[in-house]
Amino acid sequence: MTRYPLRAPLAIAAALVGPLLVALVLVPFRASVSSTNLALILVVVVVGVAALGNRLAGALAALSATAWYDFFLTRPYQSFDITSSDDITTAVVLLAVGIVVSQLAAYARRLQVIVVTDAGYLTRIHDTAQLAQTATSADTIVDHVKQQLTELLHLRNCRFEYGSLLGHPARLEQDGSLIIGRKHWDVDRQGWPQGEVELRASGGGRFQGRFMLTPTLGACPSLQARLVAVTLADQAGAALDTAGPGPRE
Repeated sequence: MTRYPLRAPLAIAAALVGPLLVALVLVPFRASVSSTNLALILVVVVVGVAALGNRLAGALAALSATAWYDFFLTRPYQSFDITSSDDITTAVVLLAVGIVVSQLAAYARRLQVIVVTDAGYLTRIHDTAQLAQTATSADTIVDHVKQQLTELLHLRNCRFEYGSLLGHPARLEQDGSLIIGRKHWDVDRQGWPQGEVELRASGGGRFQGRFMLTPTLGACPSLQARLVAVTLADQAGAALDTAGPGPRE
């Protein structure tokens, strides 16, 4: 699920309208400012759009900037014809640079999102590890991990079962994949399945229990989130191995 559902359409709108508005603002200066500098100003607009949106928005902004540069800022004005070879070269460079820079800007923004997200995941793992070292009872770490899993995987409910395995529910594996029976379920494309999902907690080489996850239908946690969930369950299992068995439900 995306956190900013309006970002993409806003970026597309900015890609189409932004270069036009900036080109209009530059019209009074087209006789006194070199065509190269005018093109560089439009490149800045393209980068801004790409940073706001995605690669598609950046590419559209580059095309829009080139078109309006041609129409408003090169002779003959208010025409898509270009008579000067220098202006043709500048327009081509504007398009090429705009597309390349916009893609780099979009990629950089994506990397920033991943870093922030990873930092949040690492904080959950770190906090759970600290609690596991200081908790005085198994229930404390189990309750903490249940809350973390609920937030991380967008669950409606999460409970923990001590002891033996019962039944054959869907199972979240160590590699973040989901198994129903003997078949893989594509969480990335299909989201959570109906019914509870089992996430086993092991520690000291032994099965300690399992978290029973009740998903929110339509939620689609990323592979990274699922891998962090597996790590948290293993941390709980290790803490339970050290603290000893808790009460059975």
